[in-house]
Amino acid sequence: MTDAHIAVGMLLILIFAIFLGFPVAFTLMALGVGFGYYAYYDVGRMWRAYNRAVEADADTYTQLETWISGFFNNRIFDLFVNQTYSVIQNDVLTAIPLFLFMGYIVERSNIVDRLFSTLYIATRRLPGSMAVAALVTCTLFATATGIVGAVVTLMGLLALPAMLKAKYDVRYATGVICAGGTLGILIPPSILLIVYAATSGISVVRMYAAALLPGLLLAGLYFVYVVTRAVLQPRLAPRPTKEDVGDYSTLQITWMMITSFVPLAFLILAVLGAILFGFATPSEAAAIGALGGLILAVAYRALTWQRLKESIYLTARTSAMVCWLFVGSATFASVFAYLGGQQLISDFVTGLDMSPLMFLIMAQIIIFILGWPLEWTEIIVIFIPIFMPLLPHFGIDPLFFGILVAVNLQTAFLSPPMAMSAYYLKGISPPHVQLTDIFLGMMPYMAIVILCMVIMYVFPGIVFWLPNAVYGG
Repeated sequence: MTDAHIAVGMLLILIFAIFLGFPVAFTLMALGVGFGYYAYYDVGRMWRAYNRAVEADADTYTQLETWISGFFNNRIFDLFVNQTYSVIQNDVLTAIPLFLFMGYIVERSNIVDRLFSTLYIATRRLPGSMAVAALVTCTLFATATGIVGAVVTLMGLLALPAMLKAKYDVRYATGVICAGGTLGILIPPSILLIVYAATSGISVVRMYAAALLPGLLLAGLYFVYVVTRAVLQPRLAPRPTKEDVGDYSTLQITWMMITSFVPLAFLILAVLGAILFGFATPSEAAAIGALGGLILAVAYRALTWQRLKESIYLTARTSAMVCWLFVGSATFASVFAYLGGQQLISDFVTGLDMSPLMFLIMAQIIIFILGWPLEWTEIIVIFIPIFMPLLPHFGIDPLFFGILVAVNLQTAFLSPPMAMSAYYLKGISPPHVQLTDIFLGMMPYMAIVILCMVIMYVFPGIVFWLPNAVYGG
């Protein structure tokens, strides 16, 4: 058995351990250090100091101490320390805790319930108005937080009871919440895009510019589906009566929009605009967003010590998870490549003589399947580095590939049997809302995601136009 085959076995053990439920970050580190010890094992380096101690006629304790230190005299430990230090020093990753803090503060500031109520009143004349309001609220809130579980859970508590009370079809109502809640991992300022940029070495600002139009395209396709379905099947989304929404003047609705929709939208646009037009780095813009979230919380009189403490704790926990994933992934990937695993996979894939389209389809199918047991963070930091060296061979731009992956990962939250959006929503739904109804409600949105990917492939300018227009080709 060659070292390359051992590397492939290392990858298979990782996948098996993940399916068993082992913590991914620590599994990566354990496998990286364990197999790395074998890969970098140097007998001479290990015994050199011990032999000198024996020749100097040192006492037994000194010889034992020297032997133990020699046992750990392996380059894998140097590699592990260097990878940890590199992650800590990575300026791109600094934006992650700041964006997370912004999201957690906004989530706990009672902004979303005002936003949903206002949008429902403003769109009351549209077919499926409550679903439209839920979709727009999900999109805006998901963009502010980027945390799928938080968005789906909060909107499930807020919008689902209102839609069910209004006699909306269960599948129609649950589907729009699950689909809308996942948009935050695609539409900037998305944390997924930051992680992909750090993994692939692409500029974050170009990633944001490239993802903006595809994100809006997908949200627009969702909107068209929701309204069209309500027009064709009115029984799914009964129109509200005056008693349901009240009689509001245009001036009153305008004021409600100014006080609820505009502040959050302005915060998101300010953060995104500062990044896209070069007024601030992603980390600086994220700091602005975190400060803006605090100001909104104070303005809405929702900032309490308990909420601030919860936001800080959740930010630290999630940031630590992402950072240790990077450390583990970098160590694992270095050992995997050193043993020849990367070259073996590259030779196998290139030997299949596939067209670029077939490679893209194969890669997206693999990522789609990985999305069942894994979170997007794990897919990005573990498996994207395996695909990246193959892209030049097929002439695929890593920027385009990254946006396809970000769109594809929407399906990871929407596809049974492991659709996490469905489980988030089921956990806070009334008992009569069945998991099968939620699954069936999500199915049309999976088809829409695939349609969006096809449109992007046929018209790649959707991805490249904005970054090329702003930053040059």
